[in-house]
Amino acid sequence: MCGIVGIYSHTPVAAELFESLIHLQHRGQDAAGMLTSDERFYTKHGLGLVKEIFAPHDVLALKGNVGIAHTRYPTAGGYSETDIQPLWVGSPVGVAVAHNGNLVNYEQLANEIRLRQHHHLNTALDSEVLLHIFADQLATVHTHLEEASFFEQLCIAIKKIYDQVEGSYSVVSVVIGKGLIAFRDPHGIRPLVFGERKRNDGASDYIFASETTMFYALGFEPKGDIQPGEVVYVSPLGTFFRRIMEQQSFAPCAFEYVYFARPDSTINGVSVYRSRLRMGQNLARQWKLSYPDILPDVVIPAPFTANTAALSFAHELGVRYSEGLYKNPFIGRTFIMPNQTMRSRSVRYKLTPQKTEIENKNVLIVDDSIVRGTTSREIVKMVREFGAKEIYFVSTCPPIKNPCFYGIDIPSRKELIAAHCNEEEIRHYLNVDRLLYQTQEDLVEAITRRGEHQIKRPCMACMDGVYVCGDITEDKIQELEQKRESERSK
Repeated sequence: MCGIVGIYSHTPVAAELFESLIHLQHRGQDAAGMLTSDERFYTKHGLGLVKEIFAPHDVLALKGNVGIAHTRYPTAGGYSETDIQPLWVGSPVGVAVAHNGNLVNYEQLANEIRLRQHHHLNTALDSEVLLHIFADQLATVHTHLEEASFFEQLCIAIKKIYDQVEGSYSVVSVVIGKGLIAFRDPHGIRPLVFGERKRNDGASDYIFASETTMFYALGFEPKGDIQPGEVVYVSPLGTFFRRIMEQQSFAPCAFEYVYFARPDSTINGVSVYRSRLRMGQNLARQWKLSYPDILPDVVIPAPFTANTAALSFAHELGVRYSEGLYKNPFIGRTFIMPNQTMRSRSVRYKLTPQKTEIENKNVLIVDDSIVRGTTSREIVKMVREFGAKEIYFVSTCPPIKNPCFYGIDIPSRKELIAAHCNEEEIRHYLNVDRLLYQTQEDLVEAITRRGEHQIKRPCMACMDGVYVCGDITEDKIQELEQKRESERSK
């Protein structure tokens, strides 16, 4: 999972790309990069948090009124500076991309590029394969074409990507001298939204991003989503083109709503905040059916992604809501940390129980999900140490039993507690008195209840094992699991 943004403006974009990355920091804390363009590319990237990478003079050195940026946590490739996006090539055409997602048939595509086309791959990133395919398709497009004709040829080129590439990909791209491009895979698995900013002279600036989080701060009005299989192009003159080239079953990632997206975002026509309120409401109703005689004294969230659901859960039960765990906002998100040792260690660094809210009380903890189980277990242990009488634990997400191959860092079934333990075994491992998971049906209802959207059923492969694209057989699952384990061991 990563955060991407592309901006076309009538003034230099570097400062606004930087601010956008700040607003997308929650989507990746491993690395970040920016690329801008006039008649050439200007780049800056590095490992770490956005504010650690870019000094004011770095931003000022990035020239041009069009640019793209990326914040990363790795699900493919390594942890070195060579594996930081945006990526670019100068030949056969100057093109750069920032990509959010995962390509399921990466190995097949990489072998085609290396062995048959005799191109060198400089990284282990599936995004580099996507860049090479895109650049090769653009090589047949005459860059001197007027903008409408260029868009026609661009659509043909990207349609060939849709024909070859399996997996999830939301992409923003810059072509030197031709403007800004955005496109999304035919299932729309990873989010991609856009906004418009009207200028005093009547001209428009445009932004494309993983989420709407920066729109208000930068003065952009949300205009909706790039549709599954859609290509959007903004020419150097600011002309806006869009066309759906190939659309299949719309299956946006459910985990965006459960955990990843910021609550103030609207993606795929659905408010993330409202969907999480509904998750808490549905889960509380299920609690009343499952445990009608058990009422906690206090409901506390595992901050911060569970705060919204915990609030509505407590309201539905008529129980006091309390932020009984204080979170240090300067510690990173444990789920996206690169190894289990760092995740476990950081739980106590970032969370401090509040004794007055916990001691001698029956405490119900609401968390967004239980993935590996170690973080949840550590939270329970801390709450017990501060004097809770009984502890109940509920998850707004159903049991996660399968790896994700579309961009979430859920790499292997052997790391997933629900893949090899039943709910009673998980309850015992967590050391809680009661455990309740959201049902898959209630999660889908919470996401799809409201909003102007076309979602029938989101992608829930990590929960139900239904992979919406790519030939994901058991052999393929084992192959991809082994590949990721090998990458991590390095």
